[in-house]
Amino acid sequence: MAIELMPAIEPAQHVPCLCCKPMESQLCLQQRIAVGFGMAALTKDGEIVWIEEKHEYHECLTVAQAEQLAAAEPNHDWRIVLHGPLRGSTYQRHGDGKWMLIEKNQGFA
Repeated sequence: MAIELMPAIEPAQHVPCLCCKPMESQLCLQQRIAVGFGMAALTKDGEIVWIEEKHEYHECLTVAQAEQLAAAEPNHDWRIVLHGPLRGSTYQRHGDGKWMLIEKNQGFA
């Protein structure tokens, strides 16, 4: 299966609130896949593999754990979706350990 890699984009230049850290162009492997209020998920070919529902922050997957799953099945379109208040982003796996920003939005609030 050929995977269509979407072009990486630059992150938003502004931070919507003082509690938010700046959006990154590439996710750090130690980062947790979490937004707290909203929805965070790992998808494979558009199907949800893991979702943040009812997880405490320390129980949420890290990007490194998502990378382990994706590395075991590399011929799929793996994405991390972060949809929170004031901003949202989607990162696509672009090879070993590289999760690149491919979409950004204003979130749901």
